[in-house]
Amino acid sequence: MFDIDLWREIFQSINKNRLRTLMSGFTVLFAIMLFTILFGIANGLQNTFTEAFGDDATNAIFIRSGTTSKASNGLQAGRRIQFDNNTFSSIKSENDDNIEYITSRIFKNVTATFRNETDNYSVRAVHPDQQFIEKTSIDEGRYINQRDLENKTKVIVIGSKVEEDLFLKTTALGKYLNLSGIQYKIVGIFSDEGNDDEERIIYMPLTTAQQVYGNNDYIDQISLTYNPKLNFDEAIAFSNKLTSELKKLFSVAVSDQRAIRVRNRASESQSVSALTTGLGIIILVIGFGTLIAGVVGISNIMIFIVKERTKEIGIRKALGAPPKSIVFIILLESILITIIAGFLGLIIGMAVLKYGGPSLEQYFIKDAAVSLNLIVAATITLIVSGGIAGYLPAKKASQIKPIIALRND
Repeated sequence: MFDIDLWREIFQSINKNRLRTLMSGFTVLFAIMLFTILFGIANGLQNTFTEAFGDDATNAIFIRSGTTSKASNGLQAGRRIQFDNNTFSSIKSENDDNIEYITSRIFKNVTATFRNETDNYSVRAVHPDQQFIEKTSIDEGRYINQRDLENKTKVIVIGSKVEEDLFLKTTALGKYLNLSGIQYKIVGIFSDEGNDDEERIIYMPLTTAQQVYGNNDYIDQISLTYNPKLNFDEAIAFSNKLTSELKKLFSVAVSDQRAIRVRNRASESQSVSALTTGLGIIILVIGFGTLIAGVVGISNIMIFIVKERTKEIGIRKALGAPPKSIVFIILLESILITIIAGFLGLIIGMAVLKYGGPSLEQYFIKDAAVSLNLIVAATITLIVSGGIAGYLPAKKASQIKPIIALRND
């Protein structure tokens, strides 16, 4: 295999038959390039879905209040539903077995100031369980705890982007941040699996916000995660049960869809899972269809190559070359062309994904890329297929008698 004369002969054959080489090489190059691009786009779409839904737990339920659209129990339509601490306690106590984590939420917008730096941010006042519902990772310090709630302490946990924005020459942990005229001590810095906007949020204890912003026990939203052991149907039944309980608690008509809004991530997760699975199957079928087309193309070209070299094979046999050596040299040439063309196809495909990736984001395709192992496996598949495609006609040609081969036109 490492015979210099053998490789010289192979390269001479390739150089002599450039058109034939280009035809066989282009088939492989195009197949690998298209395979790479297709799977890169599929991965980009999956990345988009992951980012869109990745900042919350997949078993999360979000409960919001609205305005009644129908009269009920003598109460007029247009009544504003207001959640409070008792609403939270009622949900938690009556559904404790099915709840994993639960928090109330209050939403505020503030102007944050540290020394000469000022910017506007969203504040979420929450319970400690919020950390696990929102998939928040603490980089420094700690998260809000139960003692903060009990003592109504003026402490906050800020996102890493808030620190980057305001604390240019120092670290934020332990410092005091002015939020619309009130000083809060920073006890933690977090990062989030969602986008950068999630890391520009400030968290504070729920009871602190209730005392500072209104001196009441009102809340804007209740978020929870249900027991992960619940299957899809049980999760949907649980969210329906919560809806019924809250409608009964606030005297809301059963058919009123606006007063109590319960959003269950189970439905979204199932839809996204079905969509990504379907997309993956489609891309897989198209990708393997492309590879099959490449295999067929290589096979046809190899048949043509062997037929074209029938006289050459006859001369080799007449000079005493064994059939194995004839088959080997044809196979080696076929595999060499396939490897080079496959590598070029891989490089071109990955270059298209890399430099065309930013423009694909407008079509909801984020970070389009493909696993190198997958492409190497596809290339090896084509190499093996090319070898088989070359072996069969070469084997048949090597068995022809020299006199017959020499007479071939």
